[in-house]
Amino acid sequence: MKIYFSDFFSVRKSTVEKYGAFNISLLSDLPLFVDPFLLFNSRKKKYRALHDRIIDYLRFLKQKSEQGKLDPELLLTWYVFSEIKQNWLGFAGESNRGRGLGRGFATALHANLGKIFGSFGSEIVTKGSHLEKLCLIREGVGRDSISDFTNNLILEFLLEYTEAFAIKRIGPALRQKFAVPRVRFNYDTESWESATYDLPRYGDTYVLLTPKDILTKDDTWINKADLVDDFKSIPDAIPNAQLRAQINNYFKKVLPRDPKKKDERKAAFETVQHFPELIDFYIKLKEDTGDRAASISAAVVELSQRLYERQFSQLPELLRKETSFYSLGRDTYEDASQRVVFLKEVIENKGGHRIFYIDGVPLEREEDLHILYRLTWYATDSDVTREANDGRGPVDFKVSRGSLDKTLVEFKLAKNSHLERNLQHQAEIYQKASDAHRTIKVIVYFNMAEKKRVDAILKRLGMTTNKDIVLIDARKNNKPSGSKAGLSRREG
Repeated sequence: MKIYFSDFFSVRKSTVEKYGAFNISLLSDLPLFVDPFLLFNSRKKKYRALHDRIIDYLRFLKQKSEQGKLDPELLLTWYVFSEIKQNWLGFAGESNRGRGLGRGFATALHANLGKIFGSFGSEIVTKGSHLEKLCLIREGVGRDSISDFTNNLILEFLLEYTEAFAIKRIGPALRQKFAVPRVRFNYDTESWESATYDLPRYGDTYVLLTPKDILTKDDTWINKADLVDDFKSIPDAIPNAQLRAQINNYFKKVLPRDPKKKDERKAAFETVQHFPELIDFYIKLKEDTGDRAASISAAVVELSQRLYERQFSQLPELLRKETSFYSLGRDTYEDASQRVVFLKEVIENKGGHRIFYIDGVPLEREEDLHILYRLTWYATDSDVTREANDGRGPVDFKVSRGSLDKTLVEFKLAKNSHLERNLQHQAEIYQKASDAHRTIKVIVYFNMAEKKRVDAILKRLGMTTNKDIVLIDARKNNKPSGSKAGLSRREG
């Protein structure tokens, strides 16, 4: 079964790895992101030059923002970018169809470059300028947005990087010349230029490789979570005593009595918005510890490669032994149900639980469950999409065959702190929606304490006998060899 780039283009995994690229899956996006700080802080001149290119473009945008209101068509041309879906990285999960950078991102960037980031490109406190500033001041702009923006501005490099590998290692029958739009920006004409490249062909488009040493997983090195969590240490780095006093006074002013952690985070973020100069001092702290960024990112990317390429690839092999697996289903509900049941069987009784463990430690992440479930839909006739929202709130998967045959599937970890509220909401829509019986909820637990918690929640909600709630036991200490336990939908 073909899953990874190396499978589809008949090259050895070791060849891709030696080239320095991540061996992506062409069945599902993987949750990895390009971190622009890894370009900025790299010892490789070509990476630092790529970061300079990003900053040059942002300087251009800043000049335009200083001129005031921008023509809407120019806003679309200069600020709005599609996701570079051909690199198969990011949040999309069900395939490689992400959101890209829309008008909201464009409007925020245009406004912030002209106001909050008035010193962008001529910073005094930090060693350089950083695109990540935007995610520090605006809600809803995270690692995926920053990565998308970075990918668009280094697209020419990614195309050349992939073309060089393809021409040398991939046969002509598996390649094609593609005319790619918006490859480089011409500052004389103030417009984007296209170019043609000889690239690996997949369906009616091309595939891009990305170097592992510019990727990260959990977050970019400069990120809002660290800014807020480390907020109390930032004012101490400010040499201006009067400014320090004003910042500390404002923070105390907006902090309620007997604050909880979430109150402190909210007050910190509000203080940063009121004193945006704090951002530069935070970034300076991150620059000063920048050598850790490369080592941490390398470790998490290696862990990701081990998990997604070496361990997750075991699942299709386990499923393929069930000869009828990939031909199941009279309708989407039966298809979705049987895939959940088979996934449950593989994890509980066929050794599949090992997929979730690295060095004996469970990796309890819902995004990993999504990737595994997506692999069970290989070569399906159904349309399997992620984060569907049909007016009842977002769910993990929508499986459909036309408008009349639709099934929703959602995965939750038993330890999820919002599990009871999520199930309660689900119980309410079961009563209100005519097709609610076509919703399947899957809950995965890794120890008995989590199992007991789920049982107690289901009992409180009166959902213990609901056939569309499936519990999967991913414990590693209770898996008897050769077990032929039944495929019951609910576990007692």
